[in-house]
Amino acid sequence: MKRTPRITRHGGSPVIDRRSFLSTAATCAAAVVLPELVQAGPYANLAQRRSAIRPVRVRGRVHASGRGVARVRVTDGLSVVDSAADGTFELVTTDDRAFISVSIPAGYRIPQNPTGTARFYRPLTRNSHGEMDAVFELEPLEHSDERHAFLFLADPQTENMQEVMWLHEQTVPDVLGTVASLGDIEVFGVAAGDIMYDNLGLFPEYERAVSRMGIPFFQVAGNHDVDQEAQIDEASTATFSRHFGPRYYSFDRGAVHYVVLDDVFWYGRDYLGYVDADQLTWLAADLGRVEPGGTVIVALHIPVLGTRHLRIGERQPRPSVAVTNRDALYRLLEPFSAHVLCGHTHESEHVFEHGIHEHVNGSVSGAWWTGPVCGDGTPSGYSVYEVRGQEVGWRYKSTGFGFEYQIRAYPRGANEAAPDETVANVWNWDPTWTVVWYEDGERKGEMARRLSRDPLSVSLLAGPRLPRRRPWVEPVPTNHLFYAPVSSTGQTITVEATDRFGRVYTTLVPSNIEPS
Repeated sequence: MKRTPRITRHGGSPVIDRRSFLSTAATCAAAVVLPELVQAGPYANLAQRRSAIRPVRVRGRVHASGRGVARVRVTDGLSVVDSAADGTFELVTTDDRAFISVSIPAGYRIPQNPTGTARFYRPLTRNSHGEMDAVFELEPLEHSDERHAFLFLADPQTENMQEVMWLHEQTVPDVLGTVASLGDIEVFGVAAGDIMYDNLGLFPEYERAVSRMGIPFFQVAGNHDVDQEAQIDEASTATFSRHFGPRYYSFDRGAVHYVVLDDVFWYGRDYLGYVDADQLTWLAADLGRVEPGGTVIVALHIPVLGTRHLRIGERQPRPSVAVTNRDALYRLLEPFSAHVLCGHTHESEHVFEHGIHEHVNGSVSGAWWTGPVCGDGTPSGYSVYEVRGQEVGWRYKSTGFGFEYQIRAYPRGANEAAPDETVANVWNWDPTWTVVWYEDGERKGEMARRLSRDPLSVSLLAGPRLPRRRPWVEPVPTNHLFYAPVSSTGQTITVEATDRFGRVYTTLVPSNIEPS
């Protein structure tokens, strides 16, 4: 069923639907003007809220097995202090801050809520003396976490119980199998925003999925996770925070520093990609405690840049699909070996900008639970990152397939615009990969990468009547399709891709298109 046009969730006028937004130039212009006004004065609506704040002195202790833990970051989301040698800390804040939280240090277990989500925070409460006590208890790990792994689940985006059922029946068992395959190392998960599809009453079903998956999960706020009735950004994550705590925070695993940001700026009618001033102030203080040159991994929802705009013929990204003040983020990450991980656009790509490696991840829900692939042909699934020291490796895990499934190949002529060529989709490709083809056992050379649309995605999603569940979903041009001019007499065509880590993947080109 086509979603209600009550609010256009990808930018533009709140009285038109997504398809109209994508096809109407006048609407595109309006989508740019309004967010620019918001950017010019994003805090204009906060005057009344700011008038009643009161100071709060927070005293507390971070300890493990009865002993204080030193040099643990403690924050109210603006200021950052370090615990002393005996684990004690003191922080002066104000009662408009929602939480006091710690940056979980390396070598300690990730504390969990009963549902399995990470618990590293305490709601800020002010007693009659204007003070608060906060105690954080940590548990040392039995083994080093220098080697660890995490699963990055972008856009589960369940809107109703049917989609919740698919999450539980498809994704949860797949994750359980992946965790088991990783062996005896520390593993955690990150749900990278759009955990829900506006229906925030289903958060408990996501929590039930986390509990079943059996590993601690951190959460990122997405544009479909906001309280739409909120008039200001800071109020838009009230429901999210009741379940998962702060909307931005950090933690350490092994030698890597992790940061979670909220780059969805809600301005009462819609949203744009924007990292607000409080987060940037906090982030500067947080990263100031990280050794320059160290590995930093940032998780957020909306891509910092992406290339969607270039692939659809636009010079600049729309405010709803990129971080509009990204230069500030680039500057803060400049001293580090930084990876930025995101979702939002339901497609896969790797972007290298300002020394930052941005990973845009395919989605758990594929093309919004309409079939097995995203708009660019990436299978529904999630990414698995494995870390040794400061070295980061990754693979994409398609739901229902093994790690060896990294290519989908199509027979000669599957793309009508290339009748004499076979095409292969290598969704986790980046410029360090090589993609070659063989005909009847003879290596023919590298395949040519061209901007085009994935044939399976076109067959499942293109046109006003497809897909049946959400007809507004459309295939998108992608940069990870590869072409080869195979002969009409070749009996066996093979595509071989080698990733940046030296892993080799092969697939036979079928004689006809087989949905997968």
